[in-house]
Amino acid sequence: MASPPPLHLAVALDGAGWHPAAWREPRARPGELLSGRYWVDVISEAERGLLDFVTIEDGLSLQSARPGEPDLRRDQVRGRLDATLIAARVAPVTSAIGLVPTVIVTHTEPFHVSKAIASLDYASGGRAGVRVRVSAARHEAAHFGRRDFPALSLADRARSRAAGLVADLFDEAADYVEVVRRLWDSWQDDAEIRDVGTGRFVDVGRLHYIDFSGRWFSVKGPSITPRPPQGQPVVAALAHGSVASRLTARSADVGFVTPRDAQDVAGIVAEIRSEQRAAGRAGELVHIFGDLVVFLASDRVTAGRRKARLDALAGAAYVSDAAIFTGAAGELADLLLDWQQAGLTGFRLRPGAIPDDLEAITRLLVPELQHRGAFRRGYESPTLRGLLGLPRPASRYAVA
Repeated sequence: MASPPPLHLAVALDGAGWHPAAWREPRARPGELLSGRYWVDVISEAERGLLDFVTIEDGLSLQSARPGEPDLRRDQVRGRLDATLIAARVAPVTSAIGLVPTVIVTHTEPFHVSKAIASLDYASGGRAGVRVRVSAARHEAAHFGRRDFPALSLADRARSRAAGLVADLFDEAADYVEVVRRLWDSWQDDAEIRDVGTGRFVDVGRLHYIDFSGRWFSVKGPSITPRPPQGQPVVAALAHGSVASRLTARSADVGFVTPRDAQDVAGIVAEIRSEQRAAGRAGELVHIFGDLVVFLASDRVTAGRRKARLDALAGAAYVSDAAIFTGAAGELADLLLDWQQAGLTGFRLRPGAIPDDLEAITRLLVPELQHRGAFRRGYESPTLRGLLGLPRPASRYAVA
């Protein structure tokens, strides 16, 4: 029987883990969540597991159990470091794993983000990416004072009242990514001469105005940062629903989706591939990763007991936008390979508690997948694009 094609595997990192009571686990390190040492340790563990990349959560307001509004709770982790700065801290002490911080594009400027991620690509030797997020939260808009959003309840968000706002936010995000990508291309690869003898450091003829003008942005360029080592760092987005799927299809290299079963996978993948063709990207590799929250142990009973203990500490059963897996590594491997057959190219696992579930991924799941011939036994490329099988594109402004 032929081995399945190798999976791509990432982890999504958020504080002490995705369960709200994870910080109360015996091996948690709540006193170190705002330290560089904590993030170095956690991401180094992911690298020991040969994972493709980590994503690092971020936001413009305190974490909340209420979608879109603050909750003022005192029994859960609140407060975080800037995700891009975490990645920059970790970059020099890791060597192979991709680093993908989250950026909220609704209230930030693409010029600033383009040079921050380009700088991260230099600091990591070509392992940078960025996960773009939008925000319709009124209290987050109030931090900036440049725009306002209507107060929307959960019911409003599910109805047509919010449809126009959501569509605009994702169209704005697509333009944002386009500006960022053009800025990364605005220096040709050979624009820096660095010739001491002739006194020529840069060829200004190989720096280009991007002259982007659209509904939300007007950016002349060029960037102040030379073209990143990867040319184009990896762009990722979470694809909830059709509008977000269009953003992935139009603008991203990796889309994260939240299916419930293999049949759901097939439908989601078909929708994104259709949008990809409509965007004129049918020939491009766009990865679709399935998101799963995992509570993982050597056996199902142990994993179930640990999740039940966390639920009891939190006072409620944990729920998520993504499917929740509780069980053993072999069972999770079965599920991943089944969903892979339905069309996914990889998975982004959200550890319920750190370090327990992260170590179970790297020390139990990865060996199980390797035994089945479904996961790498060593890093094949020094860059994140290389790990994902994405070619290094030429600058769009390069003269043939």
